[in-house]
Amino acid sequence: MLVDAVDAVLLLGPTACGKSALALQLARTIELEIVSIDSAQVYRGMDIGTAKPTAAERAQVPHHLLDLRDPAEPYSAAEFVRDAQRAIFDIRARGRLPLVVGGTMLYARALRQGLSALPSADHTVRARIEARARAHGWPALHAELASVDPATAARLSPNDSQRIQRALEVFELTGTPLSRLQQQPQQPPLKLLTIALLPADRAQLHRRIEQRFDAMLAAGFLEEVRALMQRGDLTPALPSMRAVGYRQAWEHLARGTPVEEFRAAAIAATRGLAKRQITWLRSMRDAAVLDPFAPDTPQRLRQLLRSVTATSASSPAKTV
Repeated sequence: MLVDAVDAVLLLGPTACGKSALALQLARTIELEIVSIDSAQVYRGMDIGTAKPTAAERAQVPHHLLDLRDPAEPYSAAEFVRDAQRAIFDIRARGRLPLVVGGTMLYARALRQGLSALPSADHTVRARIEARARAHGWPALHAELASVDPATAARLSPNDSQRIQRALEVFELTGTPLSRLQQQPQQPPLKLLTIALLPADRAQLHRRIEQRFDAMLAAGFLEEVRALMQRGDLTPALPSMRAVGYRQAWEHLARGTPVEEFRAAAIAATRGLAKRQITWLRSMRDAAVLDPFAPDTPQRLRQLLRSVTATSASSPAKTV
């Protein structure tokens, strides 16, 4: 199969489907570098619960967009697009293939489709919104959002504080509903080949999720979260601490719930994440679909990537 020259390849799939292992396997025979597309792996000190590549794995092939932020700091889709573009162009300039690997589908959509021209965060506006939330509760602010941006409110939970706050902030800054602004995306800056890893056997994926979580517990995941809690400057409301697994571990350690209850809740949340990721992937009609558990998938991936490198070898590298 031949494809047109592309700037990068996206290897996307649900959590625990083996994306990272496949990427490392590909790197043994193809000159590539890996760009992480994972909203939790950007945080330092969050290693075990994010299944972040180990030092040995990073030594095998260069990895990018890991450990960019302290867990107390925010990181947005817009920042990801900026950082990913820079990494992709740098990798191309070195004559290698950028392989963007992960499962944060919001970031994937932003990279594939471009971002709307949304305003930057305004701390004064956010402080006012947070004050109203403390006084009246987030459900009340959700009702407020429904009156000015019913389309956005309809897809948000009344307690989704982060997204309600952002939607109200955008409306206050621009006078235009977020849903309307999001219908006016910028032109996508990159040409990408998307590969979607969709398991044919959902039960096998669920087993892998359970096995991987137990391996994380054995590797010291609860100790990792306990150390983050003991810093004193983190709260369960931060985006970093709301990551799947970390949210459940924080609650378990704070409330002293039984370990089996915590384990069950974390595994259920991870399965829910995988289900949402699969829904996103199925909506990507242009993606090449492969079953991550099929025995011929590594070979088929190599063929796809080699066709990309063959057709793009003569393409000039872009600069930014």
